[in-house]
Formats: sequence, structure tokens, C-alpha cells
Amino acid sequence: MSRGDPQARRLYAWEDAVVAPRDRSLVPFARLQALVDHVWAEEGRRWPPRVRPLPRQARRTVARATRTAIECPPELPSWVLLHEVAHALTADVDGVGAGHGPDFVAAYLRLLERHARLDRAVLEATLAEAGIAWSRGAAQR
Repeated sequence: MSRGDPQARRLYAWEDAVVAPRDRSLVPFARLQALVDHVWAEEGRRWPPRVRPLPRQARRTVARATRTAIECPPELPSWVLLHEVAHALTADVDGVGAGHGPDFVAAYLRLLERHARLDRAVLEATLAEAGIAWSRGAAQR
């Protein structure tokens, strides 16, 4: 999904209003792979996606992910990295993913709570206020 998708637009607005102010940490590119490896292992997964540089021509893209790769700029907010890891967690090797749908949001919520240590009750309440659906059974692990 892109910024043209209503669910994606609501999610991006929610991130800007709720997540970004609560997690201002920036991670240099040299440390991103170690963080991806750690989060991936904590999720009980093997073979994490590889972190690689975001192509220079991707001017409007902050970062992007598939099941096998996460492309990032030289420095990235940690919550954006968790967003991209959630995409990788909810995608398959053929590139089919959950977009910004309920399964993606559930995985992202779990990562924000566990790794950014954001308050789950606040996240859930603000997601509901923003009209963003998530798979409640999948959110807890």
C-alpha cells in the first residue's frame, strides 16, 4: 500500500502523532542489521532480512521492506525500523505482504510494545481513535 491508500494514510498520521513523539531515538546504518537480527530472533524467526542502503533515487521513501531485505537511509528512527521489520514479518518470500492491514498493524503494535517499550494501552486506545484496525489475537505473543 502507498500513501494513497486510506488505511496507510491513517497509520502514517497515527505514527506522526503518537509514535514519533514517544520514540525519538535514531539508529545509524552501521547498527541497523544488529537490531533487525535481534528483533527477528526475539520473534522466534530465523534468517532475518538483510539491511541494505536505500537507493539514492528513492527521494520520497523513508525506508522499505520485503521479507528478504530492508532498505534504509544512513540514519533511521528506531520506530521506522520497527515498522519495516513488521512489513518483513508479514510478507512472504514472493513479496506478498499484509500491506498496512490488520495483521501488519498487530505485528507492529507488538514490536512497539516490546522493543520501543511504548505503553500498549495508549497504543491500542489511539489506534482505535484513529480508526485503524488490527488483528487482536495476532498482536499478543
